[in-house]
Amino acid sequence: MPCINPDGKPTASGRKMMLAMQSGVKTPDEIAREAGLPLFRVRSGLRDITAAGYAETKGEGYELTARGGELLK
Repeated sequence: MPCINPDGKPTASGRKMMLAMQSGVKTPDEIAREAGLPLFRVRSGLRDITAAGYAETKGEGYELTARGGELLK
C-alpha cells in the first residue's frame, strides 16, 4: 500500500508517519511506534515519502523537510 496518492498527497498512513516526524529526527522503529503502524509498512512508506520530497534521511533516522512540514499545516 503506497503512502503517497497519485495526486502527490500523503495517504492516511503516510500522514501518520509524517506527523510522527514533526518533533525531529526519528528512526523507523520510533515512527512505527508513534504512528501505530507495522514496521514493514513504515519502511516502505518512508521510501515513498522521501522520494516525494517530504522527508530526508538524517543518519539512521528520518526528518521532515520544509515541504513536508508545510503539507501538514
